[in-house]
Amino acid sequence: MTDEPTQPSLTSDFLTYLSSERAASPYTQRNYRAALAEFSAWHQTERGSAPNWTKLERDDFRSYLRFLGRQKLSRAATSLRFSALRTFYKFLIRRGILEKTPIKNIILPKLEKRLPRFLSKDQMVALLDAPMREFAAQEEHAEKAPLAAPFLRDVAILETIYSCGLRISELCDLRAADIEWNEGIVRVRGKGKKERLIPIGAPALEAIRAYWTANKHVPADAQPVFCLDNDPSEVIYPRLVQLKLKKYLALAGLDPKLTPHKLRHSYATHLLDAGADLRSVQELLGHAHLVTTQVYTHITTERLKKAYDDAHPRA
Repeated sequence: MTDEPTQPSLTSDFLTYLSSERAASPYTQRNYRAALAEFSAWHQTERGSAPNWTKLERDDFRSYLRFLGRQKLSRAATSLRFSALRTFYKFLIRRGILEKTPIKNIILPKLEKRLPRFLSKDQMVALLDAPMREFAAQEEHAEKAPLAAPFLRDVAILETIYSCGLRISELCDLRAADIEWNEGIVRVRGKGKKERLIPIGAPALEAIRAYWTANKHVPADAQPVFCLDNDPSEVIYPRLVQLKLKKYLALAGLDPKLTPHKLRHSYATHLLDAGADLRSVQELLGHAHLVTTQVYTHITTERLKKAYDDAHPRA
């Protein structure tokens, strides 16, 4: 065992590890940082001191679980907090600071089974058409003609997310060199810096070319595929993609609360509906475990059952 480091340095080193070595998304980093801070605040209030992470025992975390239960948090929120704590202790074990984790055999409330929400094929078409419908409306009513490039960029973003099933962080991280134009392939850096190759459809490639042409800027290999309006070298950021999607969902008459991740759900569901096998969809999505992908089979099964109930005379 190594000399015991200071307690603040443990959490600081862990957060650095999440960012640099694990390449966790900004959302994971934010949530895990908040989870550790929340536990520390609880420990300070309940125990009268900041937590000594290397001395905590299982009963401490059982007490914390009971506290969370009294706060009437959702099961998912409780699970997220303990996921952060478990990952933190795995980090301490890998660094040789601890030999075992105190978070063991703690039974969390079972998560509610919720099927992923997704868009139908017709709804996806309506969403993909929304940016240029908005451009045409502005062109018709504005005194000064709007620039086409930002709208073409938004078309290309939506087409690429749907064509490749990308996470929003993966989309924002795409560089020009990641696109193999002749092969119709993109190189994607996913969770934990794992790379995977994904087919990209002709409509998405054409949308990217149209955007670059209108923007009068073909990015160099290391530059982002999608950039901010005022700086071709500055990568578009996730929050802007979320806001753009919200606007175009509303314009298409769809629920503006749907997230970019729902386009990923739509991608997976449409692939399985068309006969793709589960293992292939797992690889395309970059899921480490097949069980993560299997949730989509429940969607297709439920739809088949509904079709049967609606159509079969002896259902």
